Parts: sequence; structure tokens; C-alpha cells
Amino acid sequence: MITLCVALIHYPVLNRRGETIAAAITNLDLHDLARTARTYGVPACYVVTPLQDQQVLIRHLLDHWCQGAGKELHPDREEALRRLRVADDLAAVKASIRQEWGEAPVIWATTAKAQPAALPCREARQRLAESRRPHLLLFGTGWGLAPEVLGEAEAVLQAIQRKSDYNHLSVRCAAAILLDRLLGTD
Repeated sequence: MITLCVALIHYPVLNRRGETIAAAITNLDLHDLARTARTYGVPACYVVTPLQDQQVLIRHLLDHWCQGAGKELHPDREEALRRLRVADDLAAVKASIRQEWGEAPVIWATTAKAQPAALPCREARQRLAESRRPHLLLFGTGWGLAPEVLGEAEAVLQAIQRKSDYNHLSVRCAAAILLDRLLGTD
């Protein structure tokens, strides 16, 4: 059985000047990432931020859709959003996965920039199918994962190949594309 979790990292990530920042939570990212995770059978979707006000915002949103009026109006959305878990940092995510699945995850990172020795999705898909260990796929907000986060990954997936010089997919679109490549039926 394949266990692939995802983490949407809001800190540490980069801004457009390459400085390390904490990026703000966006409602669309949370909804779309949770729905994509549910579609592809991803059991846990971590939202990583040390900022307490941002964690309160996430919990408020989850309360609305998982317990409040939103649950009554859109029960399918509640089912998806229950996969979201809030974490202070990557260490907390790794500890959570270890506790739930019995061992530390294999960590893969994503980036929009070409990386030497990047792991092609076909090979990643094969590794997933052959492994019994849980895997964790990291997505960065802002202008991407900070170098120290990339450094924790055992592999960086090959960047999504684009058809133009424009290179700025939203993280929720990139997540959908990569999850389809890793867990889809083709």
C-alpha cells in the first residue's frame, strides 16, 4: 500500500528577493490542496507555519467546514478538509508521520527551478510503488522552499516542464499535477 502525505510549507520559504520569510495562509490553497489530496487518496495534508495567528485562521476555517454551517452545505468538502493537519514545523510533521505509520518518512521536495540530479516523476512513482515506508512530499509557498528545507529532502522531484517562458504555477496547481503523475491511473 502506498502512503504518500503532503506538506504545504509556509515557513521557511523564500520571497521574490530570496530572503527567508513566513508566507501567509490562503483559503484557496487549503481548500484545493485538501480536495486534491482526497481525490488521490492522500491520507494527510500538513499545513506548516509557526505563526499562531495563521494557525488560528486555519482552525477557524476547519471548524466552519467540518463542524459548522459549511459541513451542512458541502459534506464532500468537509470530508476533504478533514485531511488537513496544522504543524509548527517540519520536525513536527515527521514526528506525526512516524507516530501514525510507525517509521520516519522518505522526504521529497518540489521546486519550480531545474535541479541537478532531480528525480523524474516516473522513477518517483516506481519507488513509491515498491516502498513500504511512508513518503512525504513538500510543497513551498511564496517563491519556494528555503534551502534548509530542500536540504532535508532525500530527493527533489523534477520541476514541471512548461511550454513557455512563464514559470509561476500556483502551488495548488503544481500539487494537482504532481499528485496525478505520482498517484494517477496512467
